Amino acid sequence: MFFGGFESGGLEVRRQGGQTRVSGSFPYNSLATLSDGGKRGRPRKERFAAQAFKHSVKSPDQEIHLLVGHDFGKPIASKLHGSLVLQDTRGALTFEATLSDDVLGTSHGSDAIALLASGLIVGVSPGFRIPPEQTVPNAETIEDEDPSEGRAIIRTINEAVLYELSLVTRPAYPDTTVEQRNWKPACSAVDCTNFRYRWRT
Repeated sequence: MFFGGFESGGLEVRRQGGQTRVSGSFPYNSLATLSDGGKRGRPRKERFAAQAFKHSVKSPDQEIHLLVGHDFGKPIASKLHGSLVLQDTRGALTFEATLSDDVLGTSHGSDAIALLASGLIVGVSPGFRIPPEQTVPNAETIEDEDPSEGRAIIRTINEAVLYELSLVTRPAYPDTTVEQRNWKPACSAVDCTNFRYRWRT
């Protein structure tokens, strides 16, 4: 039986048997518009392919933290310590974090729960990197949008190394509660002589 609880965006908090659990998910293959292209550029969109994080989730040695705002000084759960459980299916990456009393006793832990309760934290953002091409060919692909739908450049992340998930106030993917950062498209699809094409630095 649940004793109390609330939802915030794609996140859910439940208190059960003296424990506080935070859970959330974001579906794969959902397009997000990261840039409208401005006056002269092209719009840029992005999506995560199904099970893009499967190797990190399944690896017994790969640590993944649940953080507040991408700050490794503000951890609230850990995969290797058993307080963060992840499931990577073809439909979505889901997680459930069990927050200990020690975590809830920290300022960032109690603040995170308060911000969730107030609706100010509304999404989840992954911290990741794209593996080297020599290790994982086609870890990401860049393509032009179907002309009948628009003129955007679309980046698909097929495989990535996941280091952390963060509770955030402004996810770039409102419908999927996912935020992407730190990447640039391949030169074969975009003129890389123009370094303004770095996305989400």
